[in-house]
Amino acid sequence: MRVLVVEDEKKVANFIKRGLEEESFTVDVAQDGEEGLSLGGQNFYDVIIMDVMLPKMDGLAVIKALREKDVRTPVLCLTAKDTVEDIVSGLDSGSDDYLTKPFAFAELLARLRALIRRGAQERGAELTFADLRLDPVSHRVWRSEKEIELTAKEYGLLEYFMRNPNQVLTRTQIAEHVWDYTFDSFTNIIDVYVNYLRKKVDRDYDKKLIHTVRGVGYVLQED
Repeated sequence: MRVLVVEDEKKVANFIKRGLEEESFTVDVAQDGEEGLSLGGQNFYDVIIMDVMLPKMDGLAVIKALREKDVRTPVLCLTAKDTVEDIVSGLDSGSDDYLTKPFAFAELLARLRALIRRGAQERGAELTFADLRLDPVSHRVWRSEKEIELTAKEYGLLEYFMRNPNQVLTRTQIAEHVWDYTFDSFTNIIDVYVNYLRKKVDRDYDKKLIHTVRGVGYVLQED
């Protein structure tokens, strides 16, 4: 799961990023509203954590601008303000939930998971391709009814393939979605993980689904 954290307080941003990465999330951080709008508008995220008080552009304006761009990613607002008027303003701007500072990380995590489950259900709880099946709510994967055990990164990689079937995905696209936008896509880590995934998804089956497009990237398609 990929998360965008838009937070200008470095201590808070680092606290959230570290905690989410320990829970196997991929995390990008933006430190002002303009950067948050740019990243949120250009990249796919499963959820966005948005501070309200931000330099350059406040969080509610960022959310409103994202919604105007038809970005429907669930947004959790963070703020030190907790009046009814503040909460209503946040929800009216297009946010999906509201958490006041200071907060316990366990509550933040629970709220994020609830938003992600809701988003997954709205997108369709189950993805299928050929005889491959993925449930984004439970993070379970099957091929020909046989369950496949995947690591968090393998799962994230497969989900990205299954949301973009029959499309050639470059290493840069994969890096930006499954890792984060600062990842060096010129390393061989992506190739290593694709090979890991192939062994689990394709090795025991005659029909191979994950293919290399030489010099470009990879594609999920039937032979």
